[in-house]
Formats: sequence, C-alpha cells, structure tokens
Amino acid sequence: MTDHRLRKIVIVGGGTAGWMTAAALGRFLKDGHTEVVLIESEAIGTVGVGESTIPQINIFNRMLGLDENEFVRRTKATFKLAIEFVDWKQIGHTYYHPFGPYGLDMEGVSFHAYWLRLKAMGEAADLGEYSLQTLASIQSKFMRANQQPNSPLGTLAHAYHIDAGLYARFLRGYAEERGIKRQEGKIVEVHQRGADGFVEAVTLQSGQRIEGDFFIDCSGFRGLLIEQTLKTGFEDWSHWLPNDRATAVPCALGGSTKPVTRATARPAGWQWRIPLQHRLGNGYAYSSAHISEDEATAYLLAHLDGEPLTDPFTLRFKAGRRLKSWSKNVLAIGLASGFMEPLESQSIHLIQVGISRMLAMFPDKRFQQPDIDRYNRVMTFEYEKIRDFLALHYKATRRDDTAYWDYLREMPIPDYLADKIAVFESYGRVFRENEELFNDTSWFAVMIGQGLEPRGHDPMADIMSPDELRKRMANIRSVIARSAEVMPEHMRFIADNCAAPPTA
Repeated sequence: MTDHRLRKIVIVGGGTAGWMTAAALGRFLKDGHTEVVLIESEAIGTVGVGESTIPQINIFNRMLGLDENEFVRRTKATFKLAIEFVDWKQIGHTYYHPFGPYGLDMEGVSFHAYWLRLKAMGEAADLGEYSLQTLASIQSKFMRANQQPNSPLGTLAHAYHIDAGLYARFLRGYAEERGIKRQEGKIVEVHQRGADGFVEAVTLQSGQRIEGDFFIDCSGFRGLLIEQTLKTGFEDWSHWLPNDRATAVPCALGGSTKPVTRATARPAGWQWRIPLQHRLGNGYAYSSAHISEDEATAYLLAHLDGEPLTDPFTLRFKAGRRLKSWSKNVLAIGLASGFMEPLESQSIHLIQVGISRMLAMFPDKRFQQPDIDRYNRVMTFEYEKIRDFLALHYKATRRDDTAYWDYLREMPIPDYLADKIAVFESYGRVFRENEELFNDTSWFAVMIGQGLEPRGHDPMADIMSPDELRKRMANIRSVIARSAEVMPEHMRFIADNCAAPPTA
C-alpha cells in the first residue's frame, strides 16, 4: 500500500499567524511521522497590531490545552467583554457591541422583538441595560463565567486584549516543546515542480534549500507563495472598505480601565484603543484619499491617553481577499489570505478559522481538488460575511461632517448586506445565516447602535399582554443589574488572579 502521508510541512513566516499554525500542528501531529519547520527572518518585521480578540479565541486556547491565567500573564493581557463604539452614529453618541445576548428569548420569540415592542410603547430602557457584558463594561467590572444555572453570570463570555508579539513568543515556546523546528533565514527563491507547478522547495539567503510536501504561507501581505509564486489573484473590496492605512503607536497607561476595545470614529477613519496590563495599544485606520499620513499621525498623537512609548509606524494595506486561500500544495493563513481592518477584532479569528478548516480538511500528498475547493468555499463565505458586517458600521451612519463620511453613507453595498438591512427595517428581525461569525445579537447591536429604525416589530411579540411584558422586561433588567453589582472590578480581578510580573 502506498503511503501518502505528508512527510514535511513548511510554514513560511512567523508572527501570530505562523506560530498559531505551528502550535496547532504541534498539538495534533504527534506520531513523529510528519516534520514541521517554520521559516522566519528576524530582519523581516511582523505587523503585530492584532491585539484585540473575540471570544472564539478561547476555543483555540482550550484546543491547545493552555491555562488561562498563564496565558493572560504571559501576554500581559486584560479581559474584554464588548467593543465600545464612540461617535459612529453621530458625534457624541456611544453604543456597545457586547459578547453575549440581550435579555433572554421568551415564548419562542426573540428578546429583540420584545424590546422593540416596549420601545414602541415608550417604556424601554437603553438596550445596554439588558446586557450583562455592556453593563459590566460601563462599570469596569469583570469575572469569569461561574456556571451558575439560570443566571447571566453562568455563561458570561469574554475575550482578551493581548500583546501580539508576546502571544507569538508564547506559542513559539509551546510549538518548539512539541517538536516544531524554527529555521532563521530569508527566502530568496521558490522552486516549483515543472509538471504541475506545485511548490517543492524554497532557498534561503544562506543558500540552504528546504524541501516540503505542504507549504503554509504566513508571509503576511506579501503572499510570497500564494500570490507572488502561484499568482492566485486578489479581490479588491476597497470600494466598500476604503480605509487603506493604519498608523499605530503604543502609549503609557492612562484613562479608562474598562474591559472593552474602544473604536472612536474620526474625520477620515477610526481610532482604536486597546488596554493591556503594561501599556495601551492605539491606532488610526484611515483612508489615504481623505487624509495624509502626516496628518493622520499627528491626529493620533494628539488623541492618546498617555505618553507615546515608541515612534508611530504606518501600515499600508488594501481590503480584500485572495481568490484562493488554498492552491495546489500551498495554503495561506492570516494576512497572506486576505485582510480587513480590525474594526470588530476579527483578524486573529480569521487566522484561527483558517487553521481549524485546514485541520478539518487536512491533506495527504495527493491534495484532492474537491477538498481544496471546499476549503476555499468556506473561507470565501467567512471573509465575505465579515466584510458585510464591517460595511454596516459605515453605511448606517448619520454623520455628514466630512467628505469621508459622506462617501460611506451614500456608497452602494453588497446585496447580502442590503437584504439584511431591508429585513431589519421591516420588523426588526435579523437572522444568522449558515454559521456566519456574527450572530443575530451582533447584527442587532450594531443596527440599533448605528441608528437603523425598523418600521415595526415581530407580530409574535404582541401575543404577550402589555402588563406581562412590562413585568418580565423589568425583571430581566433587574437581574442583570444585580449580577453586575457582584462582579469585581476589572483590574482588581487581574491583580488577584493573573497579573503579569513587573517588567525588568
């Protein structure tokens, strides 16, 4: 019987994408049959600004068997319960996108419908008061889910703010302990088989030739293998997501310690604020058609909560995706596969989902085309649905103070997003399609937060009597308020459980 198992996997590039991939392969390829080598060059920098995550990262960390307290200490992380959006609907307005449901569904009808009915009666509290994550965020509270039944504290979902460089270093140690080999060097040549164009080896600047059966491209925007070598093509989404620059700088701690990523809309883009244990991560994602790099940098530096710790650096990018994430025996993970500004903290998630889909469709030397085609279909779906969710934040705005916001408010949008908005504007309904990343709560949070107004609510919510509706909604609001009261302060929780050691 012919042995088709992969003998050697080569990961091209380190950083978050490379070492997440290496860690996952180290976790599962335990039989000693398949060698895994990661090639990276210290002379080539990494992007390193993917520091805000969503709760799905817990799935990845549990898969690796990581201890959460150690992970938080090693990455100097803080916790995250929501994203705070400032000045998006209009200047002076703030809303939250929480990592958990609003209230609870009743009588087979979504909570969203009951809230819209109560709002139409003129009696609804702010939507955030029915969300434990939102209320805890506002009050700078945090705790882990305590498994308490029939309580919002029992299923409290959370994510993290992490130092991306420390995360990659942490995962490198994990991977090397499990047999993954790191090779220092810069690739200067890629070799393809003449018969079918498969990549068979790469040559380093030192002259060393490294052969492999399967190559995973984590080379960032360059797409050294997937694009420069195999020329798979790129789909440009900049007409929907026009931001093409990001200026970033860390600064000293200062200001709020809330467990949220803050995204503040600016004249030509938006500014992120990511609190870590030892510093704040900051950046201004913007459209170069509407502001210069010097102006954007000056604007960012004028809107920090502490002294800058380094010189600012600017990242240039184009929103879009490779037409194929997997071609022949090359699979692209992370920025090599595609990029969208990290407005909803999805960058690390896209690395994670690329890895999980790869493991689900793991190849042998035959590289069966139907499996490759399926991988590309599911990754295309993942990218496109995230794209549409990001575009919603820009399309649904009342801002008219700059040419940038005028363009976004009036721009044509993808059909899928247009249909989502149309359905919502009818009866306030929103549905999660085919396991897309962002669920109905996420869409509802942003649609309401951005000022979309449905013409009515789900008629099924009218079956409950007004008095019963008032009683139940008041009880939900009360339970959430009491739950937030018992939660410890965010930074106190870290100090008591997972504080990073002082920096030398």
